[in-house]
Order: sequence, then structure tokens, then C-alpha cells
Amino acid sequence: MRHRLTVRVQPKAASDSLDGWAADAAGRPFLKLRVRALPADGAANAAVEALVAKALGVPKSAVRVVTGGKNRLKGLDIEGPEALAARISELAGGTDDSSKD
Repeated sequence: MRHRLTVRVQPKAASDSLDGWAADAAGRPFLKLRVRALPADGAANAAVEALVAKALGVPKSAVRVVTGGKNRLKGLDIEGPEALAARISELAGGTDDSSKD
């Protein structure tokens, strides 16, 4: 099953971390992330994929950036079982309703 997760990324941070849930002006939820990688040559996108995969306990190959490759707001596709939706909503101790197929 494919899950969708929207994240807002801060590159060049002091450490890699999940910083909780927030909402954009339209009320759509996103997960705030910080990565140490520079936003050049896809390094930050790779760091985002690795960080989310580690947090969810899935292989790095199961997570990929599908929208917003050069923007801070990105859409991720995550391959995994249906039960993964609950783990996605628990990331950074928040709640999210956007992790539907």
C-alpha cells in the first residue's frame, strides 16, 4: 500500500530531526523536518528519505520524494502495510489525517 506524507524541510540544520506537525495557510497538515544536508544535487532529498525511513522503520527504498524536489514543502510516497498509516500519524508525537492512499 502507498501512503502519502507532506513534509516541510529545513536544510543545513545543526542535526537531523522530526520537529512535529504544523499546518499551511489552507489548513493542510505537514510534518516539519530538519536535515544537515545541503540543498544541492539532491542531497537534502536523500537525507529526508533516509530520516523518514528510519523513523518509520522501513527501508530507505520504500520512501521517495515525489513532489517539491526543489522546494521546502515536499510530498513523499511511502510503501508499506496498511498499519503504517498509524505510525506516520504518530511521527514526532503528533496526529495527521493525510496519510491515506
